[in-house]
Amino acid sequence: MLWTAAEAAAATGGRVASDWVASGVSIDTRSIAPGDLFVALKAARDGHDFVAQALEKGAAAALVSRIPEGVDNSEKLLLVDDVQTGLEALGEAARARFGGRVVAVTGSVGKTSTKEMLRTVLSEQGTVHAAEKSYNNHWGVPLTLARMPKDADFAVIEIGMNHPGEIAPLARMARPHVAMVTIVAPAHLAAFENLEGIAREKASIFEGLEPDGIAIYNGDLAVSGILRDKAAETARKSISFGETAGTHHRLTSVQVMDACTVATGRAWRVPLLFKVMVPGRHFAMNAMGVMAVISALRLDRALAVNALAQWNPGAGRGLREQIRLDPVDDRLTLELIDDAYNSNPASLGAALEVLAAAGTHDHVGRRDKGRRIAYLGDMKELGAQEVTLHEALATSPWIEKIDLVHCVGPLMRALWMKLPREKRGHWTETADKMAEGVVRDLDAGDVVLAKGSLSMGLGRVVDAIRKMRQAPADVDG
Repeated sequence: MLWTAAEAAAATGGRVASDWVASGVSIDTRSIAPGDLFVALKAARDGHDFVAQALEKGAAAALVSRIPEGVDNSEKLLLVDDVQTGLEALGEAARARFGGRVVAVTGSVGKTSTKEMLRTVLSEQGTVHAAEKSYNNHWGVPLTLARMPKDADFAVIEIGMNHPGEIAPLARMARPHVAMVTIVAPAHLAAFENLEGIAREKASIFEGLEPDGIAIYNGDLAVSGILRDKAAETARKSISFGETAGTHHRLTSVQVMDACTVATGRAWRVPLLFKVMVPGRHFAMNAMGVMAVISALRLDRALAVNALAQWNPGAGRGLREQIRLDPVDDRLTLELIDDAYNSNPASLGAALEVLAAAGTHDHVGRRDKGRRIAYLGDMKELGAQEVTLHEALATSPWIEKIDLVHCVGPLMRALWMKLPREKRGHWTETADKMAEGVVRDLDAGDVVLAKGSLSMGLGRVVDAIRKMRQAPADVDG
């Protein structure tokens, strides 16, 4: 039982006509489960148009601002003046009754992977509630809170933004005991004048801290001073992490290997050695931030280090998988690095470093040598500097170790034109067009990265690569 009708009505100031019990909260009839409270949000479509369908699928009730067409039984409705405001009130009530510890995470890069890292690490030391997806905006945060079981030990809340003034209200709603900024990097520059503006917005997560709250921030940045000053204003204590001398949780070495990352460091005076089972310096940095959270919550570091070695990024966020290309010969494989969910200069640089460090396999395909190949889509919301930031990727130190770069979108054409001819793959306007050629472009022994802003649809290139997979043949004898 998550919400009774009486509890939900008291939380939202709404009106109910019968008793019901909700075991979950949903905004999508495609994934709704029997017993969920359906929230009829207005987004691309008006959720009121789907209330009847939600009730037919077994929803316990629906949170609405009017009686929808096709719904004859108002006994399963929770009527409020405004659905978004009602969802926010439900989230605030869930937070008020929660007895566990809350961690909030924001940053230009690494929010969702750090949230998932925290879920894995904290699960070894108690029950954890966190959003299944990247629910980090004005409806995602209250939805995550509204779904929060009152008896969980920990909750991890991801908070994002596209424009100034978005983070602080969500942080105040979440009221974290610990708040973390992973990194401040050029992203959403179309809505901010400069990196300092982005840093001030990210730092506003600390405004939501509980009175005894702890602020954790990346100490390696040109704008770390902005984070530090805001932490000093709002937090009882602050912890910096990074590679710079003087950071409280400091990485002293990072070894990016083909299938994992091994790091050493210090949690002030305590030496640390940990492994993350995915390659990438940025994952090691996020892991050090997670260890700072563990320190802030006074939890067991040894359990946390062991749990880090079990974590893997989700699909679209650096997930690596082997694609078998032949049903009989298991040597004929290529490796896919699926990082297609989002992209900005910082995260793309980190992904290119991972690809540059990846091991290929020779003498297994049509070509003698395996190759490192990138499919890159436009990085969006970079403002007036967008063309320059795309062109600058051509001088990345990692490009030298990458054999071929295919580019998707008008902005990535700027990079494509700057690449050395021997590294210049195809350029297409759309991901659909690029996806048509992956079968002829790729071979056994290759390692392939796909990365771009979500709206560029590089996931379709990933899907096309996955469709090359062949199941092992059932060979008798």
